[in-house]
Amino acid sequence: MKNKTIATWLTFWGGPLGLHRFYLHGSKDMLAWVLPIPTALGFYGLERVKQFGQDDTLSWVLIPLLGFTLAGCAMNAIFYGLMSIEKWNARFNPQTDVLNPAGRTQWSTIIGIVTALLLGTTVMMSSLVFSFQRYFEYQIEAARLISQ
Repeated sequence: MKNKTIATWLTFWGGPLGLHRFYLHGSKDMLAWVLPIPTALGFYGLERVKQFGQDDTLSWVLIPLLGFTLAGCAMNAIFYGLMSIEKWNARFNPQTDVLNPAGRTQWSTIIGIVTALLLGTTVMMSSLVFSFQRYFEYQIEAARLISQ
């Protein structure tokens, strides 16, 4: 039986590693196995910044992968948390009654939704700002090199 509160928190905290997909869909879910790749690439981008500095071009491509993966998982946690009890049980607990308590929204589910909304929005905006800043700095540098 799949619990909505557990799925919401697991999606938020373990989503970038695909843990929520394993919980909800099992080990044969391909997306669960693929989700750690952009997460690992994003962490590799962070390591490159530590090693080569902020001017490393590859890092400004890789770091947003981590941010967008985190933001996408936060959005998915909100989606799961706001799903109605009938839809939740029909989708993830089809063998039980549509009003099974596993699909009920608890206070801890609401706290998970609010946390995912706050942190997910912050991560998404930070990733966008970082991406645009690096892109425009790169364009200015390229224009300066061309004009010389």
